[in-house]
This record gives sequence, structure tokens and C-alpha cells, in this order.
Amino acid sequence: MENKAEATAKLPSVVSLIDKLAKKGIIHKNKAANLKSGLMHKINNL
Repeated sequence: MENKAEATAKLPSVVSLIDKLAKKGIIHKNKAANLKSGLMHKINNL
């Protein structure tokens, strides 16, 4: 992604998708937390 504003705007939908996958048992809840944490770090470093 090129800019922080675009990434920040898309973040809630991505986090929601990850949460839904964890709730359905497709991915483990700790894996979901790690994915969200990684996304936060990448966006903060933009």
C-alpha cells in the first residue's frame, strides 16, 4: 500500500474478516491475534 490513509481506511474490514475466520474455527484465535498485530505494526511503520 502506498499511503497510510488508504491502509487505515481498509483496516477495520480486514480485522473484521480475520475475526470472522477465527470465530468459525478456520484459523486459531491466537493466529488471528498475530495477524492483526502484524498488520498494525506495518501500518504504523508507513
